[in-house]
Amino acid sequence: MSEAVRTSTSHTPLVFSGTQPTGTLHLGNYLGALKNGVKLQEQMSCIYCAVDLHAITAWIDPTKLRHATREVIAAYIAAGVDPKRTILIVQSQVPEHAELAWIFNCVARMGWLNRMTQFKEKAGKHKENSSVGLFAYPNLMAADILIYKATHVPVGEDQKQHLELTRDIAQKFNTDFAAPDFFPLPEPVIVGPGMRVMSLRDGSKKMSKSDESDFSRINLTDDADTIAQKIRKARTDSDPLPDTVKGLEGRAEAENLVNIFAGLADTTPAVVLAQFPGAQFSTFKTALAELAIAKLVPMADEMRRLLADPAEIDRIVKDGAQRARTIAAPVMAEVRRLVGFVA
Repeated sequence: MSEAVRTSTSHTPLVFSGTQPTGTLHLGNYLGALKNGVKLQEQMSCIYCAVDLHAITAWIDPTKLRHATREVIAAYIAAGVDPKRTILIVQSQVPEHAELAWIFNCVARMGWLNRMTQFKEKAGKHKENSSVGLFAYPNLMAADILIYKATHVPVGEDQKQHLELTRDIAQKFNTDFAAPDFFPLPEPVIVGPGMRVMSLRDGSKKMSKSDESDFSRINLTDDADTIAQKIRKARTDSDPLPDTVKGLEGRAEAENLVNIFAGLADTTPAVVLAQFPGAQFSTFKTALAELAIAKLVPMADEMRRLLADPAEIDRIVKDGAQRARTIAAPVMAEVRRLVGFVA
């Protein structure tokens, strides 16, 4: 087991990761979750989830939600996740997630949720018109993780605060109901380069499926010509690439492209710069486009094949839900007993 997933907990090591089906998946999803998910299944048991309950915290067209949910599952499989080894689920098909979330609504404190910066960012000036679900989102995230007593969670910078809250909720539940170590305090999984992928049009903003410009991201279903065009048009500066990582300071767009190359090549930015010292971006972008096409186009082809047969995807997640519930149901039964519900 790598340093990233070592644990001192008495609980059996288990990874939980969720992807929200709210739009077209892109390169950031691949480098930040899917690629690392494939690696993690080689090291410990994993549960990967299309978190459709989270998706409806803001209104989404039901037809689009169904397609996006299947697309998340197809992307995991196309990236290399083995559904026979790793449990793939749709969140709403395992009702224990929602039941435990309600109990956590009663364990978590309002002050804790008021400190969540992501709610403030998403709600903006209109928080009074935001759904209660968006506000309580972190409690459901905690339930997603703890219903399986997961010990490790791959997280980006924007989710670290939520994982800290998950630990707080687990600790408070254990204390409130005199059940020391019932829930583990899950640890973040530190993943490699390229995890935080930025917009191809603005290196200060995270690559996002909600960005109006399709040229800001590489979608996982883009074909080779589209990938090459987007990389060619990606914003850069006029200076050549430096020969050290320090030389990327203050050059957000250059740093982003180097990080993307490193993530796709499964190496480090330092190694990438050693390959292209002093290179012009025209040369570097050509190499990056070739690498991206080689990595992503076969995955896009497999995603399209899977999505053409939604019944097969539905069969996989139904099987996943049954396997997930063999873990979640006994945990939920013990939670009910601890809380004092009548059996």
